[in-house]
Amino acid sequence: MVKVLDGLRGYGLIVGMWFRSTLAYRASFLLTTLGNAITSWLEFAGILIIFSHVDQLGGFSVGEVALMYATASCSLGLADLFLGNMDQLGARVRDGSVDTMLIRPVPLFAQVAADRFVLRRVGRIVQGLLVLGWALAQLRPGWSVLEYALLAGVIVCGAAIFGALWALGGAFQFWAQDAAQVQNSVTYGGNRLLQYPPTIYGTELVRGVTYVVPLAFVNWVPLLRLLDRDDPLGLPGWVDFLSPLVAVVMCALTALLWRVGVRSYRSTGS
Repeated sequence: MVKVLDGLRGYGLIVGMWFRSTLAYRASFLLTTLGNAITSWLEFAGILIIFSHVDQLGGFSVGEVALMYATASCSLGLADLFLGNMDQLGARVRDGSVDTMLIRPVPLFAQVAADRFVLRRVGRIVQGLLVLGWALAQLRPGWSVLEYALLAGVIVCGAAIFGALWALGGAFQFWAQDAAQVQNSVTYGGNRLLQYPPTIYGTELVRGVTYVVPLAFVNWVPLLRLLDRDDPLGLPGWVDFLSPLVAVVMCALTALLWRVGVRSYRSTGS
């Protein structure tokens, strides 16, 4: 517990340093944040263009697809904001700067996660929340307080799953320093996958992102419950509530693999 608190404190100090550095150039920060949000809007514009030609996509309305887009975007945005620099670990292993990090009185994980903290990534989160509000306005669901709480839990657990995948990719770079693009294909690629309903994909792909890389638990599985839709794999109803457990298991696996990676590290050229 003491190490966790030390790590959080160290992470906060490093993030605070980069935060102050970013706000020293406020015009640049605002412009880059706006550009980041506009890029995200272009992704959603693609969905709206599709629905300008069809009424449903895979049996889902524009409001339902927008809900999937918004939850996936918010979850990825949170993970990207706090852990997005994990894909740079391979470069640090190659240039030997990990050695410097290891002698500092802050856990390596906290240093790598907070290094070059990019505040402009908050633009994706804001854009996702705006789309979420629009989607709920379109659907006008008569949900209870618990169902709205489940929706909030979808975003939080999804962020934890994405974050674990980012950290797993970072840990893998202790052995394969050029694996950043593979890591991004799972995180950013997974986000693009989850923006659309599972019914438009083949059964084998849906099984793969449910049983192998559990991306389906980021939003597909719990949202099908909220939208009162049948699961394409015919999973039992209690599976709809497993996202928190999946997030915990993924984080535990990440912690284990990270520790193994750090212990196997042998400086540059290992």
